[in-house]
Amino acid sequence: MKNIKKHYRIKALPEHVYKALTNPISIEMWSGSEAVMETKAGTEFSLWDGDITGMNLEFVENQKIVQQWYFEGQEEQSLVTITLTPEGKDTRVELLHINIPEEAFENILDGWDNYYFKPLKQLVEE
Repeated sequence: MKNIKKHYRIKALPEHVYKALTNPISIEMWSGSEAVMETKAGTEFSLWDGDITGMNLEFVENQKIVQQWYFEGQEEQSLVTITLTPEGKDTRVELLHINIPEEAFENILDGWDNYYFKPLKQLVEE
């Protein structure tokens, strides 16, 4: 198992970044794919037409998102924590993704940068 810890700076207020990460319509705008998402702990989510699925564990509005991502056959929970911190008119994003299977690690690492945060930034920074 591997872990990812990354930081991103987004030129938008935390409430705009939070909405882009949690509103299914916003997610579909930056991902280009169908998304199922509710800001309620205990609900399942689906991103990229079901390529990423999991369980929403915790939401602190405009501050934090915690999710379990499902990997077939994995016993340990793969947990994603996204923390949003205001910095003036910008948002500092801390991403922590733990217990990623070895075989999925490079794909997930690339995905966070190029398919998750890059298009999200393009949407909210415009």
